[in-house]
Amino acid sequence: MHFDLTPDQQAIIDAVDAITRKFPDQYWMEKDRAHEFPWEFYREFAEAGFLGMIIPEEYGGSGLGLTEACLALQRVSQSGAAHAGVTSVHISIFGITPVVKFGSEAMRQKYLPPLVAGDLHICFGVTEPDAGTDTTRITTRAVRDGDDYLISGKKVWTSKAQESSKVLILTRTTPIEQCKKKTEGMTLFLADLDPASVTIRPIPKMGREAISSCEVFYDNLRVPASDMVGEEGRGFHYLLDGLNAERIVVAFEAIGLGRRALERAINYANERVVFGRPIGKNQGVQFPLADSHAKLEAAQLLADRAVWLYDNGQPCGDEANMAKLLATEAAFEAADRAVQTHGGYGYAAEYHVERYFREARVWRITPLAQNFILAYIAEKILGLPRSY
Repeated sequence: MHFDLTPDQQAIIDAVDAITRKFPDQYWMEKDRAHEFPWEFYREFAEAGFLGMIIPEEYGGSGLGLTEACLALQRVSQSGAAHAGVTSVHISIFGITPVVKFGSEAMRQKYLPPLVAGDLHICFGVTEPDAGTDTTRITTRAVRDGDDYLISGKKVWTSKAQESSKVLILTRTTPIEQCKKKTEGMTLFLADLDPASVTIRPIPKMGREAISSCEVFYDNLRVPASDMVGEEGRGFHYLLDGLNAERIVVAFEAIGLGRRALERAINYANERVVFGRPIGKNQGVQFPLADSHAKLEAAQLLADRAVWLYDNGQPCGDEANMAKLLATEAAFEAADRAVQTHGGYGYAAEYHVERYFREARVWRITPLAQNFILAYIAEKILGLPRSY
């Protein structure tokens, strides 16, 4: 592998930067405080064609690799848009991947072009209140009814549910006790969020307030069998296929936020004068920022390797997991240190680092908590006994 950007990759970065300059920190602070979805940014990003980056060209996309998508989303995060900015668009970029890879040709023709255009909004319904990370224990059921399925159950932490018209939802079509393996019997559907059968409730939360996270209740939601993704009972395996890509993307996004926080901390440390000297002259301020820079750059190297392996069709599970772990820890620490560098002003919204701090925190929990990655490293890489 090498580290030089291709001309096309540099052009992508330049184009994303041109968009994000129109949406400064003040824009994201206002959206966060008003709990408003950033429609202006979303539409501009979509009009530039970035939602279709990894969608095949025959469906209106660009057919690019994961590397290009990661570079674009990292620049969005690093602009100050942070977690809210990337979440507003990366679900459209990556959330539809199971349909791209496993859906029928009819589904691809029907749903991918409007998604690329920014006209179709999709959310992802997997997590349940009583299942959490143990996805095999979901209880949302899909029962066959003629040419349709009826879906009933409850999902939680469904991002963008209020803005979406469809949900990629994981259900149980076979009860777990009737399955030989607990990973069997789960099925994916691309279902309409029909308000006659679906109730959506936003969850008040710590950060990323521009993007809602919701409880979603399904009461006999009717879904045509033609909107089933792939084969019945194979839904969990379709989700597993995209886990490495998701963790790599999150690593790039987190590093972007960490760099932005560090940039603001450095600027403030150079400008803020206390006791007749800039506070950045004090090693007590310098050293934490220097340490965060080193950690972010180390995480970037591992993320670069992970995405290179992915795009070259090589196993990348170890690298993807470790990149997510190191990047999200480094990003949160950088955001925390940015707040500390600002002192009392770090707590003030106008300096923006408090928003970075709140938005960086959730990456240590989602899409997979750090303890599960550590368990993976212990078992899969170090050869220690399985702990759960």
